[in-house]
Amino acid sequence: MELGLSSDQELLRETAARFIDATCPLPMVRELIGSESDLPAGYLGRAGELGWFALLVPEELGGGSVSGEGLRDLAIIAEERGRALQPGPFVGMNVVAAALSTAGTPEQQARILPCIRAGEATATWVFGDAVAGPVPGVSVTATPQGEGFTISGQARPVPGALGADWLLVSTDGDNGVSQFMVDAISPGITVTPLEALDVTQRYGSVSFDDVVVPVTSAIGHPGGADRDVEVQLQLACVLSTTETVGAMDALFELTRRYALDRTAFGRPIGSFQAVKHQLADLSLALEASKAVAAAAVRAVQEDRKEAGEVVSMAKSWVADAGIDLAQGCAQVFAGIGFTWEHDLHLFLRRITMNGVLFGQPDWHRERICRAHGLSQR
Repeated sequence: MELGLSSDQELLRETAARFIDATCPLPMVRELIGSESDLPAGYLGRAGELGWFALLVPEELGGGSVSGEGLRDLAIIAEERGRALQPGPFVGMNVVAAALSTAGTPEQQARILPCIRAGEATATWVFGDAVAGPVPGVSVTATPQGEGFTISGQARPVPGALGADWLLVSTDGDNGVSQFMVDAISPGITVTPLEALDVTQRYGSVSFDDVVVPVTSAIGHPGGADRDVEVQLQLACVLSTTETVGAMDALFELTRRYALDRTAFGRPIGSFQAVKHQLADLSLALEASKAVAAAAVRAVQEDRKEAGEVVSMAKSWVADAGIDLAQGCAQVFAGIGFTWEHDLHLFLRRITMNGVLFGQPDWHRERICRAHGLSQR
């Protein structure tokens, strides 16, 4: 995605690619579909050893990154994950780790953060309606009660909810936006598996039936978490977008090689003008997606004022371009690309699902319009 990577970042990319190839290559991803576990044994622990969940954590809390720019380094890993359609929690783990690092209490940072950082415990971000847009309060609310709060409502779909140990819950209420770090086995919490288009990942519906949490579980100041939620949204969108770009890149390369190897009428189909034009258009969409995703990573990394707008531009563009690219690749593969045995549909599934998580394209375009005092509606 980034053109000018340092030697350390190149090593980070190569290390991530080697780890994925050794522990969970695409054939194994296929084997895990429909199984009881969506990850190979020890996968998260080994990923934790590589620092996959510590790059947004400051050094004083046990984290750090190879370049000093944690998000840029993390985007490199996300892209490699997309190339191999890696299962398991990643975006949610890093969003929670970042939230604990910046707004968590010393007790939360000492008790929960090290387990997440090491991959010994799993966590995910639970926020309103993940499809229409992550607006706190759409379906999850918090009401002050005694020395704590009562959380009620439902959030779906939540990636990484099944089997999660901790939930970072964003809520709305009369006192404003609040966030809480909640044990996933707390009384009143029900996680229900959901069938999703992306069969390489697991999603759940999380219901809160008057879940009572102490005020000590709050992340940041109750009623004043608006900015924290905005930052989390930016992180989640950037990581899911760069993962999508990785999937697009791998799928395009698979298609390009096929066009060179497949012959018809005594010549490679890639030599026919119609196929050349198709591949050229797909390549243009891919390179534009790489550029806008890289711009979003830099904007969030540098905490620019316009970061939210740039992220929404990248999210909406890549979501649409990714589906167009996958469908264009299917045309090049023709009939074989529509079979279960071919990997194309797995890439299409991941690209499509990533496109609607953390806000659909229309939601993000509306968000850009609102930032300029306009509206699409």
